[in-house]
Amino acid sequence: MSSRHLVDPELAAFLEAFPTMNISAENIGLIRTARSAMLDQLPAFSDAVSVEERHIPGPKGAPPVRTKIYRCKNAAARRPAILHLHGGGYVMGNPEFMGPQCALWAEALGAVVVAPAYRLGPETSFPGNIEDAYAALAWTMAEADALGIDTDRIAVAGESAGGGLAAALALLVRDRGEYKFCHQQLIFPMIDDRTAVRADLSAMYGEFVWTNASNHFGWAALLGKAPGSEDVSPYAAAARAENLANLPPVFMATGALDLFAEENLDYAKRLMAAGVPVELHVYPGAPHAFMQAIDAAVTKTYSRDAMKALARGLGVAPH
Repeated sequence: MSSRHLVDPELAAFLEAFPTMNISAENIGLIRTARSAMLDQLPAFSDAVSVEERHIPGPKGAPPVRTKIYRCKNAAARRPAILHLHGGGYVMGNPEFMGPQCALWAEALGAVVVAPAYRLGPETSFPGNIEDAYAALAWTMAEADALGIDTDRIAVAGESAGGGLAAALALLVRDRGEYKFCHQQLIFPMIDDRTAVRADLSAMYGEFVWTNASNHFGWAALLGKAPGSEDVSPYAAAARAENLANLPPVFMATGALDLFAEENLDYAKRLMAAGVPVELHVYPGAPHAFMQAIDAAVTKTYSRDAMKALARGLGVAPH
């Protein structure tokens, strides 16, 4: 059974440009190379935004974390910040790929955007990725005065694996008690390893772009063991957390055809039941990563919704 008839017609060209393939140990190197080659096709940033690369201190005993910092040249003296975590199934990706979005946030919201290149599986398994993300937050807090950041207005954001890492980091930050986020921006977050081993998952989910075969590989690479195993940390898979209370407000968006649709809906329901403010959007006809079709009406709707929510979360009015 196929979900092709449910795909928004305006996304047909997107699916043709990004043919679905199952990621594996045999082809991950080639896929990483192909994704890196796509960076040359990204649009240029506004002249109003400065982009800087730094290698910031990593976790104890680990290498420095290469990090991109986006700032609006004419922003206010005390500005909000966004810690952005890129997607890529925990096995690929880099902060540059979402550079245009980070630059847009910096300009439209007057925010400092800190985007670390956290370590990936299978070369580095959990907790390498989340400790890198935590180190990036610690550095942001330590450099807040130099960067002009209001530490009461720091959001965490990410797409796919980056959204899953953002959700897990929010849990870790809550539990360690050193810092705090004011908002979570979770875009089709990859938060539950158990999806990869479900036999009852509807065929309407995950046919395009990110399949459950790729999902199984991604989770196994991150965890260093089979997804669905016992004793998976909630700091690896946020849906494993038993206690979701006292987390920052959430904006969550997913596509109705996304592999993560069910796990996202379940997580949103559990957040609400724990007293966490949640704004949830499900976009019809949309598979994973649909917003790369920038001219589609559904992408424009998502972009409007996401920007408004992020602005509210940071307490600013978008320019």
